Amino acid sequence: MQSARATKAAAHCAWASGLKPARQLPAAAGAQTGRQAAVRLGGPPLGGALFGLAHALPFAVDAGSYAFSTLSLLAMRTPFQQARERDRTPLRARLAEGLTFLWRLPFLRTCALLFGLSNFLGPGILLALVVIGARQGLSGGEVGALVAAFGASLLLGSFLSPLVRRLLPVRAVLLLELWTWPGCAAFLLWPNVYVLAAALLPTGLAIPSTDSVVHGYRIAMTPDRLLGRTESVRSMISLLIAPLGPLLAGVLLGAVSARTTIVVFAALALVLAGWGTLSPAIRTAPSLDQIEHAAGERPAPVGGG
Repeated sequence: MQSARATKAAAHCAWASGLKPARQLPAAAGAQTGRQAAVRLGGPPLGGALFGLAHALPFAVDAGSYAFSTLSLLAMRTPFQQARERDRTPLRARLAEGLTFLWRLPFLRTCALLFGLSNFLGPGILLALVVIGARQGLSGGEVGALVAAFGASLLLGSFLSPLVRRLLPVRAVLLLELWTWPGCAAFLLWPNVYVLAAALLPTGLAIPSTDSVVHGYRIAMTPDRLLGRTESVRSMISLLIAPLGPLLAGVLLGAVSARTTIVVFAALALVLAGWGTLSPAIRTAPSLDQIEHAAGERPAPVGGG
């Protein structure tokens, strides 16, 4: 869940870099996370209602939404990238260039690894929530409501994101998500699925704010011609790590108790939070003014319809 969230938000923020100044990119990333949360909340009930009317109707509506998105993009006249010569270098060399750029900047490297690894936590803990809820006798609807509550907290967090970015320094926003994940340890004191669900709500509130800075800053710091290459490398890290969370959760839930499973995830979350807190790259994260100044030195996009 979280890896898909991060990948889509970054992709939309990437084309937004051609439409918005660097200072507005964190806000664009935060809004994108909120849009996804709203779709995640409204999509399943709407899909079920459409399926009740006609089995093919949800798929037709989904196809129509993609057609509308395509027409909307075609109607936009602002260029999404800088004009440049066609790059004929091999794909491997282009990916290597993206990896080199990402690895060369401590801030981008640390965020790619740190928040890529945090994508391990979300899917794993949410799977544990579903399994523990079923074991404790909750119906499918009740378990779904608990998962939906997390989606609702994401949506609320997206509305709060601008306020959080105004009130907190960049480092605090970056650490916000990391320090809420260990809250799942509350389940150890009171092993009830409702406690675990409640412990995840602060994380849902924090994710849009942290995402807005991580994705917005990364897009602003990356030269236009390297955006696709850098995002491909960053996405690969996240997508490779994310499936391991549910895998570990499933193995642990089948072999040991639910409390032991949550202990493992809480311990991993604490390690990531400690790493982020002690990281020099996070401690010296650039300000929005520095990002905007660096982005302003690049040539603006030209051409287009």
